[in-house]
Amino acid sequence: MQFGNNLTASRQTAPRQTRDVWSNCGPLLTLTLTFFVIAITTKSLSADDQVWDVAVVFQDDTCPIEQTADDPIARRTVLDASKQLDSRRLKLPAKLSGGNIHDLPPHFNNLPEEYRAIADSAKVGDAAARLGLVLFYDRSLSGSGQVACASCHRQQFAFSDVRRFSVGHDGRKTSRQSMSLINLRYSLNQSFFWDERAAGLRQQVLIPIENDVEMGHSLKDLVVQLQADPIYPPLFAAAFGSAEVNQHRMASALSQFVLSIVSYRSAYDVGMAQVDSVLDDFPNFTDQQNLGKRQFFESGCASCHLSEGRTAGHDVSAETPDFDRNRPVFQTAIFQIEKAVVNGIDSDDSKNDAGVGAVTNVAADVGAFRSPSLRNVEVTGPYMHDGRFKTLDRVVEHYNWSVQPHPNLDRRLHFAVEGMAIPELQKVALVEFLKTLTDHALLNDPSFADPFVRLE
Repeated sequence: MQFGNNLTASRQTAPRQTRDVWSNCGPLLTLTLTFFVIAITTKSLSADDQVWDVAVVFQDDTCPIEQTADDPIARRTVLDASKQLDSRRLKLPAKLSGGNIHDLPPHFNNLPEEYRAIADSAKVGDAAARLGLVLFYDRSLSGSGQVACASCHRQQFAFSDVRRFSVGHDGRKTSRQSMSLINLRYSLNQSFFWDERAAGLRQQVLIPIENDVEMGHSLKDLVVQLQADPIYPPLFAAAFGSAEVNQHRMASALSQFVLSIVSYRSAYDVGMAQVDSVLDDFPNFTDQQNLGKRQFFESGCASCHLSEGRTAGHDVSAETPDFDRNRPVFQTAIFQIEKAVVNGIDSDDSKNDAGVGAVTNVAADVGAFRSPSLRNVEVTGPYMHDGRFKTLDRVVEHYNWSVQPHPNLDRRLHFAVEGMAIPELQKVALVEFLKTLTDHALLNDPSFADPFVRLE
């Protein structure tokens, strides 16, 4: 395949190509546009700074807008397509910084066996992750061409959305808040979305594309569209050995990109590397932050958010008489609950969102929701599945005084129903500790940024 050869070997200007890029406008409009694919080149400042530069521009001004003069809708479609395609230039990183798990700090690699097995099974290839990066930011994956995956999962907000409900491709709002995509590589819970309706990440990454509110496209049509788009065949060839576009490859590339999003460069990680135990004061923390860290463990937050897993010999979520929320800490890196839980934000009322229970129709699942990682929680608000809490202070206050009784309430929160009565000083300190989990390097890492750049 000539495009693939250009990507990996010759890097010479690709020949002039004629491709049907807009064939879904019905019998009134089927256009064939002519493009140049500008040379796919590299700029090698260093191994980490190397970028792919793929540009697609119109060969000339022959876009046949005059053919649509009598059809204003079709004319607008052509103009929109022209603007979109005229800006499809890519600058791609040589590698994504979270792709190699061996580059991570020791507390990530010294994990319980269950976490290590999950991480080791998550294979991430640089070429596939780069393709996933492009797909993730490409608005043409939506039916209207208005939104991309990144529209609701923005890097600066830890791949979440600051809006309570995200806005879909046609202006309608989603029914739940957009979850952060941080550190899914280490997720023991391999069912995704708040209600766990996706059985695996590869299924999860495709569902929004066909969701009527979110992206409103057809996967079958999208495969044809991407196959005809000059930027994609060389990327698929680099990732999978041939230029064929199919749903399986799209899911694989998108999931590998998501798995490469690993947060490990926060102030907490810096401090963890300087002490023998997570319970020691961190030398890079303020007194207030160290107080908040102590409160995190003493109040039982760690029993949920630093779970050692379901098969580590001490399942903290099991109905066992030796449950101790102040148990020894067995892992200090993955701030994520190991399963969907009921956290007491609602009572057992049929009017409330049933969460996982609405998918499984199992009474014990009613009111349970998957939980995102606490990493970068400072920037992922508003919080909970419906974005009801605007601030971290309000979240802490919920657990301090507002946990409601529920037949499915997670056992680790039973003690909180009567109130925890954490003093104000410690509450404020706890929030300051949670802010030390913010990974500013990841939020500003150019290798995870939008690869599409406009031609000047």
